[in-house]
Amino acid sequence: MLTEERTFIAVKPDGVKRGLVGEIVNRFERKGYKLIALKMLDVTPEMAKQHYGEHEGKPFYPRLIEYIQSGPIVAMVWKGYDVVKGARAIMGSTCPNEAQVGTIRADLALVKEYNVVHGSDSIESAEREISIYFNQDELCDEYDNMAEIVIKDLGC
Repeated sequence: MLTEERTFIAVKPDGVKRGLVGEIVNRFERKGYKLIALKMLDVTPEMAKQHYGEHEGKPFYPRLIEYIQSGPIVAMVWKGYDVVKGARAIMGSTCPNEAQVGTIRADLALVKEYNVVHGSDSIESAEREISIYFNQDELCDEYDNMAEIVIKDLGC
């Protein structure tokens, strides 16, 4: 059974600075996922702390907070069937040298610390992260994308 869900994806500051936003959006669109929210923003200290709260107290935590605030991000919400798992497959392993060829990180990222994109690792994380960056009224879900039209036509 197909499970429709939402996930949070962010092009990190290094991806924005390198001009990779369009390339990254394109990969999710080509897969057939539905973009329901997108905005560029500077991450506030409060947002950064909420986003990386589970890492507080770890040695790398201060670097995470500093990095996510080092430039604008492009925050997005994508919707689709098993989108959390699918998006993570599109992004590839956190470490670019370990990521499968053809994934965002294998193709575009330089090192683990600057791996151009963030994606939620679970449905629960997705909902939490979406609520950090978006209000409910910013989610545009009242249209069918091509994947939804095809699935409805096939009766899935």
